[in-house]
Order: sequence, then structure tokens, then C-alpha cells
Amino acid sequence: MEAQNIENKSEFVVGVDVGTGSARAGIFALDGAMSASAVHPIKIFRPAANHVEQSSEDVWTAVCKCVRQALETGKIDSQNVVGISFDATCSLAALDENDQPVTISTTGNDEQNIIVWMDHRAEKQTNEINKTKHRVLDYVGGRISPEQEIPKLKWIKENLPETWNRTAKFLDLADFLTYRASGANVRSLCTVVCKWTYMGHEGEFGNWDESFFKEIELEDLFVNNRVGEAVRPMGTFAGNLTAQAAGELELSTETAVGIGIID
Repeated sequence: MEAQNIENKSEFVVGVDVGTGSARAGIFALDGAMSASAVHPIKIFRPAANHVEQSSEDVWTAVCKCVRQALETGKIDSQNVVGISFDATCSLAALDENDQPVTISTTGNDEQNIIVWMDHRAEKQTNEINKTKHRVLDYVGGRISPEQEIPKLKWIKENLPETWNRTAKFLDLADFLTYRASGANVRSLCTVVCKWTYMGHEGEFGNWDESFFKEIELEDLFVNNRVGEAVRPMGTFAGNLTAQAAGELELSTETAVGIGIID
């Protein structure tokens, strides 16, 4: 009888979508039917013209709240949730060597450690990068956008050198969520190809063309794995939830975390 109960146990996965204004969690049965959902707002800071910022702590808090609410609404036993994964806007997060937020803001406030996708502070850096006509630009339509991560990174180095030196990890927001959930310092093939000029089609697992980063004076981005220890395809296994993340989400440490994707 016990074996039969285990075999018939319903299992669920959680999908979390972090948009510009809110985090949304959906809980799905393995046949794709949605069992419950919840939404929680996230804060936006606008300290100057063309500057749009968020807080990774606030985003994570919103994620945890909507996951917990969805579990409660759906009356779902957290032990039956076998997987979780995230999609998010292509926003840039900065963390120090202790995984604490590092300011990307002219205010100097460490809470404001995310440059949001629609932030256009890096127009000058974007134009300078596009003038190089480097081969990596061939794979982003010939021109990079200020809404991609490389101009934002160049802006940080040129305008906030203390932030540049303090930051141990630069992550796309989806990759931050995967890292916060699993502790795996990996990057999604989706995020780095689409927004970071990673050459995903070259070699077995793709590669960074470091000649590009040297030409635009960002070669130190690769010191001490500031762009991650590995790149993996979306949906692949990053690891299980850490004890801390499991507690905050009210899920089990047996829950698998999948590599995320841009929303």
C-alpha cells in the first residue's frame, strides 16, 4: 500500500517570472496544468534621467512571497514540488565576495544593485562599442544595444570604479535567481548569448571571445570568475535548493533548480 501511495503521489514544478514591475509564481502539475499562481510587486528606483534600478534583495523577497502564497492558495504540499526555475528581465545584478549587493547607482546605495533592462545610461559606451565593428557584433544584428549588459558594464567601470572593484559577480537577473536558489555560480546559455556576446555556437559549449573584451577595456571582467564558472543550456540541472533558499521559499532541499532564461 505504501509503494502504491508513493507511485500515485502528485508532483509539481514551480515557474517564476520576474518582470519589470512584479514577480509571478505559477505551480504546475507535470502534465502542464496550472494548479495555483500568485503575484507580488517589486520596487523600481529612478535616481536620474535614463537611470532605472532595482534591488536584488527586494526581487528575491518578492519571489519568495509569491511562491509561498501560491503554495498556500493551491494547498500544495511543498514535499511534492520537485523542481523550480526562473525567467527574468535581462537586467544586470552586482554582488560582492560575500554575495551582498553592490551599488550600481550614483546614489551609492548598495540596495540599488540592479541596472534594469530599460536603463539607457550607457548610450555613450554603446556607441563606442559599436564603432569597434568586432566580429561578436555580427551575432547581435551588427550593433549592440544599451539594453544589453556589455555597455552597462563599461559604464560601471568608467563611472563607478569602486563598484567595479568591489563586485565579485556580475549576473543577468535570471542567473542571479538561479544562483540565489541553488548556490551554483553558472550562467544560462540564453542570457549570455543574447545579452553578453557569448559565442554559443563555437566549440562544444561555446566560448567568450576575450579579444573583444580587451578591445573595449573590459578584460578584467574574467578575473576570478566574475561572469560565472560555467555556461549551461536553459532547463538543465543547476543543483538542488540550498537550505537557506528552501526555507525562504518553504520548499524542500530535494527540489531541483533548472537553469533559467530571459523573459
